[in-house]
Amino acid sequence: MFLRIAKVLNEEQLATARASLNSEAAPWVDGRVTAGHQGAPVKNNRQLDEASPMARELGNFILAQLERNALFISALLPNRVYPPMFNRYGAGMHFGTHVDGSVRMIPSSPHKLRTDLSATLFLAAPEAYDGGELVVESDFGAQSAKFAAGDMIVYSSTLRHRVNAVTRGERLASVFWVQSLIRDDAQRAQLFELDGTIQRLTQTGADAESLVRLTAHYHGLLKAWTEI
Repeated sequence: MFLRIAKVLNEEQLATARASLNSEAAPWVDGRVTAGHQGAPVKNNRQLDEASPMARELGNFILAQLERNALFISALLPNRVYPPMFNRYGAGMHFGTHVDGSVRMIPSSPHKLRTDLSATLFLAAPEAYDGGELVVESDFGAQSAKFAAGDMIVYSSTLRHRVNAVTRGERLASVFWVQSLIRDDAQRAQLFELDGTIQRLTQTGADAESLVRLTAHYHGLLKAWTEI
């Protein structure tokens, strides 16, 4: 999966988030504090202290918007979402090629989360900085993301990725991981396509009985494949 979800945050919400992150009270720390043995040597950024009230408040704010986002729900079928983290890259900062860990401990919780999907929510406008592209690599080539503020990119956590060095300005973003109800990428993609088809047919006034049958098929597969 390599999916762009537009306008997760609107301009007013972005302004609120950036005001907090750019305030003198923001508790920024070395980004390597949450990096594993693979990521630490290639990670060079700043990160909002995960344990801080500001990080928790902003994270809950973003989660509240995602709960209302139909595309996010349909495409990812989230079971658990790791509390959003916040990072900043100034000039010369970057994050070299790495793979996200497959399991993460949820902070202040006894629970673990399987990282099926990785997400980056862009908080700075692309014209505010040079460089800083998120590059996701697969066997089919590399795809780059440097989206409008408020937009989000979601991709499989098994994919290699990096953040190119920022050469001017500052890149602000929120990152987090999702454990889906559906572990298998192909099954999740099938359900996403089926759900989209049902929605499009509903909008065109398709035969009601056929839509009910198709919806039953969707929920039958969802029940068969769900892991909770």
